[in-house]
Amino acid sequence: MGRLVPAVTRALDILELFLDGDGTLSAPDIVRKLQLPRTTVHELVTTLAARSYIVQVPGQPGRYRLGVRPYQLGSRYAEQLDLAAEGQQVARSVAETCDETVHVAILEGTDVIYIAKVDSTHAVRMVSAAGRRLPAHCTSVGKMLLASLPDVELTSRIPDDADLVAMTPNSITEPAALREALAEIRRRGIAVESRESNPDVSCVAAPVRDRTGQVVAAISISVPMIRWSDERRAELEQLAAKGAAELSERLGHRSVG
Repeated sequence: MGRLVPAVTRALDILELFLDGDGTLSAPDIVRKLQLPRTTVHELVTTLAARSYIVQVPGQPGRYRLGVRPYQLGSRYAEQLDLAAEGQQVARSVAETCDETVHVAILEGTDVIYIAKVDSTHAVRMVSAAGRRLPAHCTSVGKMLLASLPDVELTSRIPDDADLVAMTPNSITEPAALREALAEIRRRGIAVESRESNPDVSCVAAPVRDRTGQVVAAISISVPMIRWSDERRAELEQLAAKGAAELSERLGHRSVG
């Protein structure tokens, strides 16, 4: 790796300060927050303003906000995003950590479609494939995605009198029971599925958000019952949440707090 350029690092530090607070800063604010010399800050602020990375706030002399250039760069980045490709990279990282099968899925109607998958290296593992479609209510990713829908949209997709197909004896088949399960998922922010789509497998899933905060996918970790336990589930819930947060960040989402 080459040497980091201090001036560039400081300029980027200044830009990243605008991500917090009300999005406006003065030169003294920057000096205080970054503990940099006033002359250095003045030169960097002048340069960033000249290149339209920051602009003065109208009616507030000496205060700056982000300019058009960061927006243009962000828009170009968003144009190049590929959910499946980004999901595959994150799934690979999660799978390397836990050595279990990891999926990324999206919701289409009342089904989930797997858009990325990385297998476990264990001899006993889940048999599935990217591109496969399953009933959402039978999977952890599907329940996570259904739980993210507004009530009106959820009802339009799964009416109170809907017939829910069973994939195993443990599958939820009653809309009322599904809504109760989805309420718990919303409360916890994590979905768990125990032998509902495969009699030998349990899964956990977490939501993936885009830059607007909307849930656009879910990431899951699937585990054969021979390796499943309450302790293991707790570990995988944390790992799924971490993986989902990483993928969300890649999609431009910025968590608050």
